[in-house]
Formats: sequence, C-alpha cells, structure tokens
Amino acid sequence: MTTDVKPWPTEIRLAKDKKSLTVAFSDDQTHDYTAEYLRIVSPSAEVQGHSPSQRQTIPGKRNIEIMKVEPVGNYAIRLTFTDLHDTGIYSWDYLSQIARDHDFLWERYKQEIGEKGLSRDPS
Repeated sequence: MTTDVKPWPTEIRLAKDKKSLTVAFSDDQTHDYTAEYLRIVSPSAEVQGHSPSQRQTIPGKRNIEIMKVEPVGNYAIRLTFTDLHDTGIYSWDYLSQIARDHDFLWERYKQEIGEKGLSRDPS
C-alpha cells in the first residue's frame, strides 16, 4: 500500500528586508518567493475571483513588503502585505504549486501587465 505524503514545511523565514519569504519543505525542497510574486498570485477572491474568468491582474506591487506571517491551523499561512492585503490563505499545497508553476505564472503576469497598459511600479 502506497500513501501519498505531502511535503510539510520545516521552516518559514521572512527576509530581514521583508521583500521575500523562504519556505523549506520536508521533501528537501526550498523555495524563495518574492513579496511581489506572493501578492500578485494571492489565493484570495480579490485576486483569483470565484472563477478563472474573474482573476484580476494586480499592478503596482514591485516594492511591496510582507508585514506579517501568521499560521492558519496546521495547513497554511496568512500573509499581511504593506498594502494591507491579508485575505489570502496560502496552504502548503498552494505554496508548492506556485513554486512549481513560477515561470509560467510570472510570465503570464508580465504579459497581462503589458497588454493592459499597467505597471509593476506603484503609481
């Protein structure tokens, strides 16, 4: 019998400058996430909507910082950003997914920013 054991975070570390978060998992994978990336892929309804067609492109977050990292049960963290966004619950599965899909998600974001005439820089 095979059991699927999902990676569990062994360390969550906010950088001193608050511009990145490092998460080490039990499968020996370590991922570094910029605050900007975490903010623009927030799992919140504000960003993701309630369906893929409602997903929002969030501009102006190049200099954003993470103010607070809070545990949510034993399955996730809640991040509070300097723009006061704090409604995204980042589950361990979601953090693994956005690490795995980083290149695709980041390129899609940059393309959408350009197509919509928006900027990563704050207005």
